[in-house]
Amino acid sequence: MDLNQYLSMFLDEANDHLQALNEHMMELENQPEDVSIVQVIFRSAHTLKGMSATMGFEDLASLTHEMENVLDLVRNNQLAMDGFIFDTLFKSLDALEGMVSDIANGGDGKADVSAIVKSLQSIVSGDHKKQEPAAAVEAEVVPEQNTDERLDEFQRSIIEQSIEAGMTAAYINITLREDCVLKAARAYMVFQALGEMGEVVKTSPPAHDIEQEKFDKGFSIFYVTTESEEQVRKEVANVSEVEQVDLQVLTLEALKDWNARIEEVKAGKSEAAATTASAGAATAEVADAPANQVVRSPEGQVNKNAGATAQAKPSQNRTIRVDIERLDVLMNLISEMLIDRVRLEEIASEVKKSELTETVEHLVRVSGDLQSIVLKLRMVPIDVVFNRFPRMVRDLAKTLDKKVDFVITGADTELDRTVIDEIGDPLVHLLRNSLDHGVESIAERRATGKPETGTVQLRAYQSGNHVFIEIEDDGKGINRDIVLNKAIKNNVVTPEKAATMTDEQVYQLLFASGFSTAEVVSDISGRGVGLDVVKSKISALGGHVVVNSKLGQGTTFVVQLPLTLSILSAMLFRLGDEKYAIPLTSIVETGLVQRENIRRVHGGIRMIDYRDSVIPLLSLSALFECPSYSDFDEEEVEIIIIRKGDRIAALAVDDFIGQNEIVLKPLGNYLKSVPGVSGATILGDGQVALIVDPNALLK
Repeated sequence: MDLNQYLSMFLDEANDHLQALNEHMMELENQPEDVSIVQVIFRSAHTLKGMSATMGFEDLASLTHEMENVLDLVRNNQLAMDGFIFDTLFKSLDALEGMVSDIANGGDGKADVSAIVKSLQSIVSGDHKKQEPAAAVEAEVVPEQNTDERLDEFQRSIIEQSIEAGMTAAYINITLREDCVLKAARAYMVFQALGEMGEVVKTSPPAHDIEQEKFDKGFSIFYVTTESEEQVRKEVANVSEVEQVDLQVLTLEALKDWNARIEEVKAGKSEAAATTASAGAATAEVADAPANQVVRSPEGQVNKNAGATAQAKPSQNRTIRVDIERLDVLMNLISEMLIDRVRLEEIASEVKKSELTETVEHLVRVSGDLQSIVLKLRMVPIDVVFNRFPRMVRDLAKTLDKKVDFVITGADTELDRTVIDEIGDPLVHLLRNSLDHGVESIAERRATGKPETGTVQLRAYQSGNHVFIEIEDDGKGINRDIVLNKAIKNNVVTPEKAATMTDEQVYQLLFASGFSTAEVVSDISGRGVGLDVVKSKISALGGHVVVNSKLGQGTTFVVQLPLTLSILSAMLFRLGDEKYAIPLTSIVETGLVQRENIRRVHGGIRMIDYRDSVIPLLSLSALFECPSYSDFDEEEVEIIIIRKGDRIAALAVDDFIGQNEIVLKPLGNYLKSVPGVSGATILGDGQVALIVDPNALLK
């Protein structure tokens, strides 16, 4: 029987169950006495085991079986959950996710999980309580236990973006001499040398362990720089008592399977006997697994109400999985039909035949409903992004030794899938920033009279044609003076300009490239790579970020995003013989201005009065070099007022055509760098109209 035809179904189902397991494990950690949650976790693990066995992924089935043994004792009240059990189960979930990811990338899903299996078996036998203190001591003296050269999603995205920006990314393995006395001092000198040329993304072991000399004689660094490979190697080798420098330049191809290769190396070092034993246990256990468990069953459904009995409901058969590419094709076809519809409306108005007019009107209504349905099909609840954050926040808070209450609201808010695909990374950066820079340590919170547990809130809500995502913390807030001093030191702003900046303008400095207020570089922050990525990514999606903060009370990041990027409402206007469009979401209002009211300042910049302020008036005909039209020849100039964030300006146009729904078409690689233009659309008469990019104009 060929199981390849079920592989995509297996991967979808496996990811669903892993997400559910993570969510319910987080819930159980908050309510360890609630056995009903354990029942739900056990059912998901059992279904995942059966699916894996049916598909022939024995290592996956074996590890899930060992998890089942632990969960079975807990649900039968024979075992009480504790910190060691939670940590081991979370490590098991991480390993399962790694295996499923390997399968999705064409691998066989094999991994060395003998250490995790041993921990799970010790929990079942009751030996884990005896071994726990010994394990803690061993972790301090054996450096390999703190060594993890795998890259998480956040770190890999930083390296990928650096490579795409033309920088050199490298994996550097540094070995100190055997007789080196002050290892931490030598490591500090290496970091100092590297810090002057680029940014450290990750260290192995972690930076705090290196500072405390909790490593043997070597450590490794993931590093990005604008310098050459030879220069980096030379600077590190010049540090005294450095015995060897192994440098490997990273490419985008190498990053794709980096974690898989690390796992292979670890598997090669493990004992074959342990692997054989675990595989044998898996084979014995899964022999009776039902052959049809690869199909979604009522037992495998995620139960949102913990404790409720999972029962088959008619509604479960009313949903189907559709490949995203098919939705994209459908959207493109609807877009083409929308263009033809506008053309038919123009023909009907010219011909003036009642039968044609009635038919076109009916077509307009039907195509409008069809367009609305297709747009709704593409809308995805934002919880598909939000669901991965509770686990990340838990692990990060534990690493930082902070207590954090993470609250999510509005996860059912919907966004177009094109926006959903891109918004994950920026939110990861913002959440990590709130946890590291925002929420204080337990001692600091006690000293300021705050509760030991900080609160980070993640909210989403829709308003008009936009979705707003807010990340709020009750931490120490942003210190205006520290930010300004750092900005002046880094030559981001001049002291003269700094003296006149508003709080909002100061907070926007945090998004400057290479800017960081962290004094010490760690695995979490201090590299100057993060918030600048957030701003560039959100701007590319047609949104913007606003920062609100009160010193000592907390900080809120507000991200504004468009609902969809495929079809948008726009104002069409003319410059001579050429037609242009500008998104309605960027327009404040339209109007007329008398030519004598246009002033020139600073050597030619045109300014106009607008609602008790003065704003610049931009000449689009000059920017786009329109030969058939010259601004400001007439007594009255038609203008469009546009705004993005705190910036506002007026655009001079020849004539307004009207509002219309347009289909956004990319310009392609050849024209992608045209300034002030974000794309094009095809109008009803077949003409191509360029879509003006307000972000670029206001910059």
